[in-house]
Amino acid sequence: MFKGVQNRMVSGYLLRDVINKLNGIHFTASDELHTLGALYESMLREMRDAAGDSGEFYTPRAVVRFMVTVTNPRLGETVLDPASGTGGFLVEAFNHLSQQVKTVADRKILQERSLFGCEPKTLPYLLCQMNLLLHGLDAPQIDPGNSLRFKLTDIGERDRVDVILTNPPFGGEEEKGIQGNFPEDKQTAETALLFLQLIMRRLRRGHREGSAWARAGVVVPNGTLFGDGVCARIKEELLKEFNLHTIVRLPNGVFAPYTGIPTNLLFFDRSGPTHEVWYYEQPLPEGRKNYTKTAPIQFEEFAPLVAWWGKRKETDNAWKVPAAELLANGCNLDRKNPRAKEDITHLPPAQLAGDILKKEQRIVEIMGNIQKLLAAPAKR
Repeated sequence: MFKGVQNRMVSGYLLRDVINKLNGIHFTASDELHTLGALYESMLREMRDAAGDSGEFYTPRAVVRFMVTVTNPRLGETVLDPASGTGGFLVEAFNHLSQQVKTVADRKILQERSLFGCEPKTLPYLLCQMNLLLHGLDAPQIDPGNSLRFKLTDIGERDRVDVILTNPPFGGEEEKGIQGNFPEDKQTAETALLFLQLIMRRLRRGHREGSAWARAGVVVPNGTLFGDGVCARIKEELLKEFNLHTIVRLPNGVFAPYTGIPTNLLFFDRSGPTHEVWYYEQPLPEGRKNYTKTAPIQFEEFAPLVAWWGKRKETDNAWKVPAAELLANGCNLDRKNPRAKEDITHLPPAQLAGDILKKEQRIVEIMGNIQKLLAAPAKR
């Protein structure tokens, strides 16, 4: 776990104090572990200030909790995050599955055969392992390699899972060796698009009795929705081979202050091709223009969306678009809310009058120049 981490303490006295503190913690006491878990999460929130390299942004807990709630992993299903970071999705999935444990056998399934992740960067990998340990997962199964390092066609049924929840890095670039693992017509340096292909490949095919279809919830930047070329070909496969049933359009500032890039949540499953895509525009709270580091999005704000999820109908925030229309339009998924009210800014009357007067004076000036040109004798 600590391979590659440069961890050195200069003062022997300080090291002795740390060891004494650690020695006083009862790691077998559930109350102390719960407290440690809470403290660790607060530490991770503080560390987010250093995030943002290579398009990697830690997902707000409210968004993670919402995505886990609506995908609803069931005990006995396998859950994967191929870009684990510090383990937010896996921790929330663990908490969600823990509520379904009734027997010792259930506990064994949760501990040994439920949660899997992948994180190639040393520090996030270490933090992810510790995060899961402190929340009660005895032996986290986190792969320390790059999820994209395997040839896509080599990924078989034994590598597939039931649920994928992730916020893959976007805006980064992968080297040619990694790009070569993907089909020729879908090779790209854009990390988000490579991860989207990997997620599609790793969802379990077929339908097991008593289980839901394999499904995924993925955070993507706005560019993925309207991108053409390779991006459009990947989206065409998504629409034709998977059921892209929901796109949640997140409001501005959800990832503030780490990035201002607008983001969306894609939800799709293996139940068949897409017939229609539901869009839901998550609104900002009344009176707010955006989110900030000190005033982030809260899970309670998703309550109307969670209630709408099971009983879908068109509202001021929800609308649907036929898949055939999207395919005919170059797979452009960037659809605006047809019921959105335009935010029209009215200038003060005095400023409007001044602007009109300046334009009229400019028109008179231009007309004067034109008349001079017409009155001048023609050159031979």
